[in-house]
Amino acid sequence: MTSVVRAAALTNFDLVAGGLGYNVDAGLLGVGLSPRVMREPDWSLPAQKVAVLLEDAARTTGCETIGLRMVQLRKLSNFGAVSLLLAYQATLRDVLVSTMDHLHLLNSSLVMRIEDAAPLVVVHEDVIVHGPARQAIELALGVLYRMCSALMGAHWRPKTVHFVHDAPRDMAVHRQMFSCPVVFNAGFNGMVFRAEDLDVPNPSADPQLVRYAAAMLESMPRLDGARRSDEVRRVVYAMLPTGRATCESVARSLGKSLRTLQRELDEEGTSFTEVLSEARQNLARRYVANPHYGLGQVAGLLGYSTHGAFTRWFTMQFGQSPMAWRRASARPGRHHA
Repeated sequence: MTSVVRAAALTNFDLVAGGLGYNVDAGLLGVGLSPRVMREPDWSLPAQKVAVLLEDAARTTGCETIGLRMVQLRKLSNFGAVSLLLAYQATLRDVLVSTMDHLHLLNSSLVMRIEDAAPLVVVHEDVIVHGPARQAIELALGVLYRMCSALMGAHWRPKTVHFVHDAPRDMAVHRQMFSCPVVFNAGFNGMVFRAEDLDVPNPSADPQLVRYAAAMLESMPRLDGARRSDEVRRVVYAMLPTGRATCESVARSLGKSLRTLQRELDEEGTSFTEVLSEARQNLARRYVANPHYGLGQVAGLLGYSTHGAFTRWFTMQFGQSPMAWRRASARPGRHHA
């Protein structure tokens, strides 16, 4: 299944990458995108092609911070119609929940989860594509940070920002972007907040405008290419670490009966088992290849209660044990798709 994203995700790509000497039109054509997408923010683009484009630009220009540089010029309005709903929510927690509820209008490759760990709250955010996604992840998390800052004011800041990848050679752009400590080689991509900070009132809150915006968004079509299976996949990614990623739990989360969800997936030519397996395989490739994740930790993140059960599943899927796969992926010139 193909995840899609609004072309607005590439806002400022021409300014940033082009300013660094990258041939933007050639890069777009090279991944199978028309240069027209830079002028059509509401077009739906394959998220995989966008991620590949960002990585190609970073590699070609030698700039490790293209994603964050694009964010520095962003506005809340780049969210399109969803920005109307977000701007008037009562609290930051409401903003985050509303964002999660409307990802089908923004980016079907984006996965978000809020984890309460009093006195802290962890907001997990990830971009699920095949292959390297450093720029796409930094772009997505930077956009979320910028959105929160725009809504809550200059005084606002999270406790920490986390990335699973290594630190760049030059931290200047990260220091400019984030007014808090940035943790690299972390166990997750996301931000950590003090719980009470999520419930600080939004000075622009307006319940009537929220209801109006919500009603307007209800009538809007999903991103072209977005399907019910995309929603199921996002919920699966969020539930896997809790061990509750079952068809029954996902159906309940989506407000549907088990039978209805199964029928809708069947109409799309897939099943819950296939969506779950794809999600686990995608995350397994990412987590096992990262030496900063212990294999026991990976097992838990994929919803397995024991390391042994995870090892048996992984070996069946990839033809070798997680440790052997990790060693092979670390060899120069080796890359697992």
